[in-house]
Amino acid sequence: MNLLVTGGAGFIGSCFVRTVLADALPGLEDARITVFDKLTEAGHFANLGPVAESKNLDFVPGDICDEPLVNSVLPRHDAVVNFAAEPQNSPDFTATNVLGTQVLLDAALRHGVQRFVQVSTAEVYGPPGTGSRLAPHSPYAATKAAADLLALAFHRTHGLPVVVIRGAGTYGPYQHPSEIIPRSVTDLLEGRPAPLNDGQPREWLHVTDHCRATALVLLGGTAGEIYHVGGTQALLADRLLDAFATDTDQSTEVADQPLPHTLDDSKIREELGYRPQVDFTTGLADTIQWYRNHEDWWRPLTAD
Repeated sequence: MNLLVTGGAGFIGSCFVRTVLADALPGLEDARITVFDKLTEAGHFANLGPVAESKNLDFVPGDICDEPLVNSVLPRHDAVVNFAAEPQNSPDFTATNVLGTQVLLDAALRHGVQRFVQVSTAEVYGPPGTGSRLAPHSPYAATKAAADLLALAFHRTHGLPVVVIRGAGTYGPYQHPSEIIPRSVTDLLEGRPAPLNDGQPREWLHVTDHCRATALVLLGGTAGEIYHVGGTQALLADRLLDAFATDTDQSTEVADQPLPHTLDDSKIREELGYRPQVDFTTGLADTIQWYRNHEDWWRPLTAD
């Protein structure tokens, strides 16, 4: 299978690429991957370092809003996995997240792509209590919800074989230190208070489980459907402070973090046999050790 992985140098996308090229995802052995990435704040070529020399990897630097470039790259691929997204602090986040997705969908339809996986987020549902309706809490989440609606409309209107996957809060190696877990870990490694919220437990999904779920949806998901990938309910402050064996007064309570929506992932479990393999205690310990061992990766990203 030939895969076009957009945003493949980002956090989750690069994990998916590394895992596929390690032949660690059943059904995708020997797959060829083209990573299409703009290499902005969200993506770094260094994230692909372990597989950079793979004979099954091609890299195309580019913007998914660049219609001629997308149409020149896409024809030789069987499927698109769209991880590409810009964070809210990027001036181009609406264009990339919404219009870029439309460019990809148009090109996928034009060139007869066999599968289009739109990688989304639980943030589109907003805080708990909103049920299963879209109620994005932030402009970023609103752009992801819009992209999902576009993708599903391409299936209903044109028959494009689209599937949408929405994961819980994801963590693990290679995550940008602006995000809550790596920021807390790197702060604690440097002896600074961590920006932790001591409120209610949140749902945490290890990046490798997210990628396994994405592969299952790519290979066996029903076109036009949305699949949730839940995680482990845990209080991050307690787990982090236990892992570092520090006192609670080293954490800093953050009052303005909305509690994320909790996902019902029974569909992907029942239809595709998904089961998480990484519990939060083990995953967090491994993540902390990765940041301990890779200061050369994260320190340049935290420099003022």
